[in-house]
Amino acid sequence: MTETKSERRPRRDPSGRLATIGDLLGTALAGLVIGAVLLLAFEAVLALTRTAEFGHTSGWLALILPLWLFTEEFRAARDHGAYRVVVAVLGAGFGVAAGLILVGLVAPVFPALVSGLVGAGTFTIVYCLIWFYGLRWLSHRAG
Repeated sequence: MTETKSERRPRRDPSGRLATIGDLLGTALAGLVIGAVLLLAFEAVLALTRTAEFGHTSGWLALILPLWLFTEEFRAARDHGAYRVVVAVLGAGFGVAAGLILVGLVAPVFPALVSGLVGAGTFTIVYCLIWFYGLRWLSHRAG
């Protein structure tokens, strides 16, 4: 039987940031799924106790864990100075805009829970892409 050395996942660089786009997207989407499952459980409890109807809570609440991850990534990128602020603002702006566009498309068909989850998922993906590639591009371009 051969022993294999397991590699720590997600991989991090020496400054503490996630090393690859796959690690960042995977961790953020895992946090989003965990938030969605907890939100669904909360909705189920509210529906079973007849406190509220199922599906009326905003799905945007599932963003709590991804936002925590993005805050930690921002903190770990302190060696990039002002570039991290620019990239974080651009990522948040484009992420919210893309998320709201998709929410506007699906809101007439689905309840607030589903449309909010679509918006939260869109925000997470857009922010991850802009943060990862934008920070590297801007830091290399500016020197």
